[in-house]
Amino acid sequence: MPLRPLVLLSLVGLLVACSSSAPKTAAPTPGPAPQMAQKKAQASADLGPLPAYQRELSGTLQGVPAGAEVELALIVIDERSRPQQLLASANLIGNNKVLPFHLRFNPDSFPVGARVELRGRASQSGQLILHLPAQRIFEPTTQVLGQLQFLKAP
Repeated sequence: MPLRPLVLLSLVGLLVACSSSAPKTAAPTPGPAPQMAQKKAQASADLGPLPAYQRELSGTLQGVPAGAEVELALIVIDERSRPQQLLASANLIGNNKVLPFHLRFNPDSFPVGARVELRGRASQSGQLILHLPAQRIFEPTTQVLGQLQFLKAP
């Protein structure tokens, strides 16, 4: 097959592909939070009964506005206050009310003698708006932490 018609066909195909209209910008999603965040938050909330090999931190979060995406994490912290290992995490969606949480973790992965903290942050439209002061967790047992207050992010 001659090369000239093949090159001409390729150029025409390239021009057709490049001449398509510009992509339309997506309109903001209606509702309080994106669909993906809501699905992750729903999966975190529907945990079922606590298995014998897991432990749980639970309590309530205060000061989270409706639609804010909340991320909680149980993290091993080194001597320079840097995160080293993620032990557990959960995602929730704020509802402008007291927000209950349950964070499950494996007690076998809890390092002996290391500093472990519960940390949290809340974001809205991809921007950090609130943070949870670090809560030190001393032992790998099921604990009720009570009411935890979110503060404005610096």
